[in-house]
Amino acid sequence: MAIVLMSLGQDEAVDNIACRPAQSHEMAAVAELRWQWVQELYGTPDTTMDEFVPRFVTWARDTESSHRCMVMVRDDVVIGMAWLAITQRVPHPRAFDRVSGDVQCMYVVPNERDRGLGGKLIQAVLAWASELGLERVTVHSSDRAVSAYSRHGFKISPRLLQVEVEQGRAE
Repeated sequence: MAIVLMSLGQDEAVDNIACRPAQSHEMAAVAELRWQWVQELYGTPDTTMDEFVPRFVTWARDTESSHRCMVMVRDDVVIGMAWLAITQRVPHPRAFDRVSGDVQCMYVVPNERDRGLGGKLIQAVLAWASELGLERVTVHSSDRAVSAYSRHGFKISPRLLQVEVEQGRAE
């Protein structure tokens, strides 16, 4: 599965950009994006990038059945990512095999923002979720991204509730 983007309908063409499932050799670049994102939001992390990257790559390998990564690449350089966390649901008499998803850690590098690329990444993740037969997809969005998710069909649900459990919570 690869979605090639040729134009966003804006002044600037988007050449050589594709959204596709991440390949194992790209996980170090994905880990660096995650580290950069945390640095951008909260300042320099306690863990160095050199310490974080191999641990992240191991985590990605160990959780690949439940956490799948979609990357956005330009000329083979990873410029964005979105994770789809997949959860098995309790069987139902009318649908025994049930699966849902949650978009996590969607990020586009700062110099590529505000050109519609995040929306293209959302579209690619939703297409992937459809291919996987997921019942629904949720997201915990930043304030800045709510409108982008809304444009792609995400809606506020009065039945989806959450509580933040303090123990183990990361910023």
